Amino acid sequence: MNYLDFNDKELTPTLKELSLLEVRNVCMQCQNCELGKKRTNLVFSDGHANAPVMLIGEAPGAEEDETGVPFVGRAGKLLNQLMQECGISREKDLYICNTLKCRPPENRDPKPEEKNACENYLMAQINIVRPKLIVLCGATAAKFFLGDDIKISQIRGKKYLLFNKIPATVIFHPSYLLRNHSEEVNSPRWLTKKDLTAVKKFIDTL
Repeated sequence: MNYLDFNDKELTPTLKELSLLEVRNVCMQCQNCELGKKRTNLVFSDGHANAPVMLIGEAPGAEEDETGVPFVGRAGKLLNQLMQECGISREKDLYICNTLKCRPPENRDPKPEEKNACENYLMAQINIVRPKLIVLCGATAAKFFLGDDIKISQIRGKKYLLFNKIPATVIFHPSYLLRNHSEEVNSPRWLTKKDLTAVKKFIDTL
């Protein structure tokens, strides 16, 4: 794979000496923003801690807040379906988390102070899991690393080097695909399947 040159933010997690369970326990006590006071459940992660791929979404929705598990609502079920069609196992191939660990009201976009409050937890997850590939799912996750001026339609499918020089790629968020049903060539769903097929090929080379 050929990766585009990208100078990332060089974030250093302050929780790097802890295990994932310990980071989760710290996160459970977090009140660094208003979302921590209103959540039903912390939504920390799902999947396999030794998985080759880390999939990073934006923030929990209502069903994620209810269950404490990321990507279990309608968008998550569509993502599961697309991954299954491309041969990717959610349980074996992925470690799944979000840029935020608590649900924003009415599923609105995360505010800068909320992303800042969760930043160290996300970077600690990356540092501990050390995936071979990061998949940034949707514009919010992509903007967290690549900057606010990006347009996901222009950057999806391209390759980047992120924190600790981990390769990363970007896919459309499944909530966007729920509003775009076409599977014609070059449609968002067709492109997402193409991108997930590339992820599967990467996994198969490991």
